[in-house]
Amino acid sequence: MHRKVTSDLTVRFRDVDAMNHVNNAVFFTYFEEGRGAFLKEVFGIVDPPEYPFILAHVSCDYMRPLKLDDRPRIEIWVGEVGQKKFSFFYRILDRQDEAKIYARGKSVMVLFDYERNKTVPIPVHFLEKLSPYREDKEA
Repeated sequence: MHRKVTSDLTVRFRDVDAMNHVNNAVFFTYFEEGRGAFLKEVFGIVDPPEYPFILAHVSCDYMRPLKLDDRPRIEIWVGEVGQKKFSFFYRILDRQDEAKIYARGKSVMVLFDYERNKTVPIPVHFLEKLSPYREDKEA
């Protein structure tokens, strides 16, 4: 069984739109928070300039409205891995009732050398740290 990084999310007043639920664009911010939690837990990276990759693609499937008084949690794990890229899977669910899923998502990350301004192959040490979190399908 693969491991997942989990992090509690806080729905802020500014996240909620006129329809009284979290605006669709905010889910991408929640995914970003999940990536930050993953980097901190797995790699010990907390400073964004140290992030070793860039976002190439992101998508979200909205399952149910998320409201101001809900208590969500994000789960993040690794999907397919290539020479220079890998994917993250995301699931935003209720902290007390994991059957209550608000959204699922996927992003493609590309390893990037900011000094040379180009993509780079994924180093072996990076792959080794990703390995326990790898599952090629969404939950």
